[in-house]
Amino acid sequence: MDRRRARARAISAAFALLFAAGAADAPRIPIREARWLAPASLFESLSREPAECLVAPRDPAERRAVAIGRAAFRAPLLLGGQAARTGMSCATCHRNGRGNPAFLFPGLSGPPGTADVTSSLMSSHRGDHVVNPKPIPDLGGSPALLRVARDPADPALGHFIHGLIAEEFDGPEPSPEILAGLAAYVRALRPEGCGGGGTDRPIRLGERLGEAEAALALARDARGETRRLLLAAARSTLGAVDERFRLPGRERDRDALRAADADLRAIRDGGAGFEAWDRLWPARKRLLLADENRSLFVPRLLRRALAQH
Repeated sequence: MDRRRARARAISAAFALLFAAGAADAPRIPIREARWLAPASLFESLSREPAECLVAPRDPAERRAVAIGRAAFRAPLLLGGQAARTGMSCATCHRNGRGNPAFLFPGLSGPPGTADVTSSLMSSHRGDHVVNPKPIPDLGGSPALLRVARDPADPALGHFIHGLIAEEFDGPEPSPEILAGLAAYVRALRPEGCGGGGTDRPIRLGERLGEAEAALALARDARGETRRLLLAAARSTLGAVDERFRLPGRERDRDALRAADADLRAIRDGGAGFEAWDRLWPARKRLLLADENRSLFVPRLLRRALAQH
C-alpha cells in the first residue's frame, strides 16, 4: 500500500511539474506535443518531422499487418495508463518510427532526446525508483544499433513490444493482431526506406487526414479489440488536427471535426455503421484542406502563435 501511495504521489508531482513547466517555460499553444518538447526546439519540431524509413512488404497480408501496426503505433490508447491520459503514443518518442531528439518530459527525461524506460512514473511493473534516462533510438536507423533482433522467425521482437506495452507503460493486453502488426511495422523500418538520406519534411494536414482514413479503412474489416484500437487511432489523429485549428475564425472547421469524431464514436459504440461517415466525410475533408492555410499547419502562423504565448 505504501508503495502504491508513493507511486501515486510521484505521478501527481511529475504531471504537475509537466504542466507547470509548460506554463513557465514553453508557450501555451493548444498542440499537446508542445508539452513534451524542449522549448528551444518547439517551432522546428511542430512544423517538421523526420521522414519515415518504411519498406513496404510485397505480400498483401504482410502489408496489412504493417498498416495495422503503423496505426497502432500512433494511438495513445495502445499504451493506456498515464501515457494515454497525457496523449502519448509510441510515436511520441519515435516520431514517424524514428527518434525524437527534442523529447523532454519531466521525471522521464534527462537531457532532451532521452527517456527512462524503467521509470516508476509510467510503470508499476518495471519502475525501479532510479533515474536513468537513455537516448531514444532511431527505429529506422542501423539494425546494429538496435537491441532486439528483427528476424521474423525470432519471437524476441514481439515479446519485447508486448513488454513495452503491458509492463513499461502498464497498458492493456494488446490483441494478437495488433501485436503482430506492431512487430511487422518495426521490422519494415529500415535505413534503405529513408530515400535520399531520410531528411525531414513539413507536417501537412493532408498526411494527417490520410492517417485517420487509413486507420478507419483497416477498422472496417477488423473485429474486437483490433477494431476498437484502430477507431481510437483515427479519432486521436482527428483530435491532433483539431488542435491546429484552434484559432479565431476556425469554428466551422472544428465543428466539422467534432461531427466527424461523433460519427467514429457511434461506430465504436456499435450504434451505427460507416454510412454517415462515408456520406459526410468527403465534404468535411474538402473544407479542412481549403482552410489549411489558415491553421497552425502553416509555419508562419505557428511561429506567430509561439511568439504570442
